[in-house]
Amino acid sequence: MAYQTEPTHSHGTPVKTGILLVNLGTPDAPTPSSVRTYLKEFLSDPRVVEIPKAIWWLILNGIILNTRPKKSAAKYATVWLSEGSPLRVHTEKQTSLLQGFLSQRTKAPYVVDYAMRYGNPSIPSVLRKLKEQNCQRILVVPMYPQYAASSTATAFDIVFAELQQMRNTPALRTIKNFHDNLGYIKALANNINEYWMKNGRPEKLLMSFHGLPQFSLDKGDPYHCECHKTARLLAQELGLKPEQYALSFQSRFGKAEWLKPYTTATLQEFGKQKIKRVDVVCPGFVADCLETLEEIAMEGKEDFQHAGGGEYHYIPCLNERDDWMHALTDLVMDNLQGWLIEPDKAALEQGRLKALAMGAKR
Repeated sequence: MAYQTEPTHSHGTPVKTGILLVNLGTPDAPTPSSVRTYLKEFLSDPRVVEIPKAIWWLILNGIILNTRPKKSAAKYATVWLSEGSPLRVHTEKQTSLLQGFLSQRTKAPYVVDYAMRYGNPSIPSVLRKLKEQNCQRILVVPMYPQYAASSTATAFDIVFAELQQMRNTPALRTIKNFHDNLGYIKALANNINEYWMKNGRPEKLLMSFHGLPQFSLDKGDPYHCECHKTARLLAQELGLKPEQYALSFQSRFGKAEWLKPYTTATLQEFGKQKIKRVDVVCPGFVADCLETLEEIAMEGKEDFQHAGGGEYHYIPCLNERDDWMHALTDLVMDNLQGWLIEPDKAALEQGRLKALAMGAKR
């Protein structure tokens, strides 16, 4: 195997700790060509689509990539911000805020950066960037509260694959999930309560999570259970009775059975029941994106009201909320124990001089 060229090493340089936030990804632009590139990478991942490769290749390249990009691009255009994709914009801001919050907690040298599993910036490119900054310890933080093989695990796959290309691999830690993390649950509850204080309370709160095929649960994926635990803890924190909230799964794709109940069907049923007001929140997303801003905020409203429902409110994701950023900082600090070491400048210089005396060039 031909390993990657290692960054130039200088003796006496402080070792840094890298914190890598990873999210799903986004097209570079709301255009059919950009969306096609993104969808091809996303839907070619065997973790995402568990269909025999040869059969799926024909479906993907013969049908989906010839029909879906134009439709999806139109949807992206409805939520695109002047700075770019909502998911990327929020993730960049979260990265910057985490950098600042950590600086208040430690003087140890560290670097915070982000990558996307699909699209740009890619995980391999950012891992190489962290290595070039002398990050010899890296904490990978997938921004998915609930673990799923098709989200968290596939991010880990790319990280591990990239490390296989390195001669001098950094020490690695990963965060698997935080679906029941107290700070995360409290931030969700505070976000909802603050919305209700400004806009009144609904007759029903719907917690909509991203969907997965039913077989993922049957084969042992814990995602379904973790979503239910998040919903239960959030309802408890909000003081809701069972009849005041519901859980559902969105973004169904294809004709196979997915985790139920479906968000679309649930909203339609609420409309038929003439519920006067429904509020929808998406606890599985820590940043607003196409799936929340278009599918839930726009399409969900149409589903509910077309079926006879009343008021419809979408409650935004945590995004850059102060309490959420503090919770994320706590989560990161808990997983960096023993790694955040302030450099001893005198010892580093002494080591550098010894290395030079022994023939080192730097």
